[in-house]
Amino acid sequence: MLLLHYPKCSTCKRAIRFLKENNQKFEERDIVKENPTEEELKKWIKMSKKDIKRFFNTSGIKYRELNLKENLNNMSDDEIIKLLASDGMLVKRPLLIMQNKILIGFKEDDWKNI
Repeated sequence: MLLLHYPKCSTCKRAIRFLKENNQKFEERDIVKENPTEEELKKWIKMSKKDIKRFFNTSGIKYRELNLKENLNNMSDDEIIKLLASDGMLVKRPLLIMQNKILIGFKEDDWKNI
């Protein structure tokens, strides 16, 4: 499993603690120092079977600064993916990437089903 997280994020810290307490082996990746690439995002979005907009950190400062609530509706999927890949702070976190499943954000009940 690969966990993309922001080290200063309290939700990400809870996710890491949850995985460790449940003896799950995972690789960590700082989402800001090493943003997801366009190729990774395309693969993960397809694998998640969720709307591309679910991958945005809608509570983040960058999201609000760029007025993405309004602007995303006028962008193509390729433009959205390029934007997400440009800055890890735009991406919803944590992201837990497994072989055939992806979890977006930390909801303990969802994560218990891993």
